[in-house]
Amino acid sequence: MTDQTRPLDPYDGVLLLSFGGPEAPEDVLPFLRRVTAGRGIPDERLEEVGRHYQEFGGRSPINDQNRALIAALRAELDRREVDTPVVWGNRNFTPFTADALREAGARGMRRLVTVVTSAYSSYSSCRQYREDLAAALEEVREEGVEVTVDKIRPYFNHPGFARANARLVTEAVRTATRDGADAGGIRLLFVTHSVPTAMDDTSGPGDGEGNAYLRQHQGLAAAVTDEVNATLDTALVGELVFCSRSGPPSQPWLEPDVNDRLEELAADGATTVVLAPIGFVSDHMEVVYDLDTEAAATARRLGLQLVRVPTVGTDAEFVSGLADLLEERAAQARGEEPTCPAWPLVDGPLPPVCPPGCCPNLRVARPALCGRD
Repeated sequence: MTDQTRPLDPYDGVLLLSFGGPEAPEDVLPFLRRVTAGRGIPDERLEEVGRHYQEFGGRSPINDQNRALIAALRAELDRREVDTPVVWGNRNFTPFTADALREAGARGMRRLVTVVTSAYSSYSSCRQYREDLAAALEEVREEGVEVTVDKIRPYFNHPGFARANARLVTEAVRTATRDGADAGGIRLLFVTHSVPTAMDDTSGPGDGEGNAYLRQHQGLAAAVTDEVNATLDTALVGELVFCSRSGPPSQPWLEPDVNDRLEELAADGATTVVLAPIGFVSDHMEVVYDLDTEAAATARRLGLQLVRVPTVGTDAEFVSGLADLLEERAAQARGEEPTCPAWPLVDGPLPPVCPPGCCPNLRVARPALCGRD
């Protein structure tokens, strides 16, 4: 048993690991080159994508959102009288993961537990972060930095994330009806980042049925829809749609695109669309550009009222849930069997150590931490 005043033992540090984003216009192209490394995408195409960032001053909102999340998590840990320090690293921009591990080593931390700012299972949303951890750890160990790293489990159905999303969607629908929207004309769309269908087909354990990425989103969307209808006495039908498709046209990705579905809903007589970005933890570029800019423009052209649900961001229930997940992982590391809750309307919790073959890299095999392969 651990000392009750140190519930994160045996960890002496928390690592917040995120995607990262450019901080200034001159950072945009180098950032995109890093994100797309190995795919042979020419700079001309990257510059087209970069214009999305330039419309926001060449600065992604994600880094400031990470700073806010760290501050909120720090406040929650302090409230619990947990003094374990928090460091921050990114896959694709400063501070890089290796920088965070160096900082941890310099501050005397030897065993870290990682929170990834992605709630779902797939190569890009889980294993790629594990690969980044493995590469960063190898880099810093060559410099004499000795740390070990674990991570919390995917948390799409943890009550802190799931209930926060359900509450935010319920409030958005309630606001839409209060503002005069006819409940019969409201449509509910849950949005996430599209991925190649091959990536989805292989998401989840290697000996499982695949399509974990899609199934997890569909499960949460259905559960949130049921909660909204039970709370507001409505009969909304929720649908999952996608944004941020990239890659060559010949490569199939998950569909339908949010803009295509808005076109269809308008033709079917919808008047109001509630857009819930459950696939994202915060309002980073895929939200503020793909939804608040592109999808909003599509809705205006079609005469649809668009109500955009907030992401969980620094919502107190979500942040408290992250702290719960940290304590849960620490108890597991101590050999205990803690209660691992999942929202009752969604499937049970996933393991914190990924099973063999989970969410494989389909291009090239790379080492990954926090798994059994």
